[in-house]
Amino acid sequence: MQKIRPDMDIGKNIQSLRYKNNLTQDQVIAKLNLMGIVISKSTYAKLETNRMNIKVSELIALAKIFHTDINAFFDGLL
Repeated sequence: MQKIRPDMDIGKNIQSLRYKNNLTQDQVIAKLNLMGIVISKSTYAKLETNRMNIKVSELIALAKIFHTDINAFFDGLL
C-alpha cells in the first residue's frame, strides 16, 4: 500500500484556525458531522498532522466552521 504524502503542509493552518476559534477537535468533528461530513477523531487528527490528504468538501466545511476564507488554509504555503 502506498503511503499518501500530502503535497502541502496545511495541517498547521487547520490547527491554528481551530485554536483561534477556541474549538476542540471533538467540537470540530461534531460540527462536521452535523454538516453531513462523517469523520473520525483519528482521521481528523491525521488532517492536522499532515498524515492524510483533505477532501475539498472537508476544506469547505472547515472554512465555514472557522468563519474564514479557503485561502486562510494556504497562508504561508504559496
